[in-house]
Amino acid sequence: MGIATKTIDCRLIVFAKAPIPGQVKTRLLPLLEAEAVSALYEQLILHCLHTAVRAGVGPVALWCTPSIEHPFFIHCSEKFQIELHQQTEGDIGRRMACAFYQTLKKADSALLMGTDSPSLTCADLKEAKRVLQQGVRAVIGPTEDGGYVLLGLRQYEPQLFEGVSWGTESVLEETRERLRRLGWHWHELPERWDVDRPEDVKRLISEGHLELKAIRSRLSPNLAFPLQEGE
Repeated sequence: MGIATKTIDCRLIVFAKAPIPGQVKTRLLPLLEAEAVSALYEQLILHCLHTAVRAGVGPVALWCTPSIEHPFFIHCSEKFQIELHQQTEGDIGRRMACAFYQTLKKADSALLMGTDSPSLTCADLKEAKRVLQQGVRAVIGPTEDGGYVLLGLRQYEPQLFEGVSWGTESVLEETRERLRRLGWHWHELPERWDVDRPEDVKRLISEGHLELKAIRSRLSPNLAFPLQEGE
């Protein structure tokens, strides 16, 4: 067998779950019914993929769980002309590590982003690619809640994903500490926010990131709020 050669300088990995009602964004259920949460999550994925493709930093691949056979993932592949890959089993750290390992065998650098932060911009992705091309080993896109929405690497390093308290407000600092122990220099993008809690949906609507009129009409009555003038 031949040895794989790197032919592309940067690849973009997008992580997503299948939008199955009751299995995604469960912390939003006090605000929306399960079907509406799933519809919102679909819009977040589509927005993320649109940003990823429009940024033009390199080929985009959608890494899926639990299966690439879900009709929505197939729709995304056809709509954006992107590859689908199956996420491995295990916690989010193990799944990200596997995606980076596989991708960095084919590219000089890789950016991995989630679908939870519509405030992440094309400019953010271009900046992340630029600093990696300049020789910085890692780039992080921090979030307000202590996590990160983007991680970019020039080389695979499993220590970045082992023993991290995933899903907590300490993820970002734990990752910084691992980078320090490795002796790596890294770059941080402007802080962004993600959509995890009911108040984040209100912020999402008020800042106009997505087209959510249909979802707005399905807000729980005790948490609903009026549309902006002209909407």
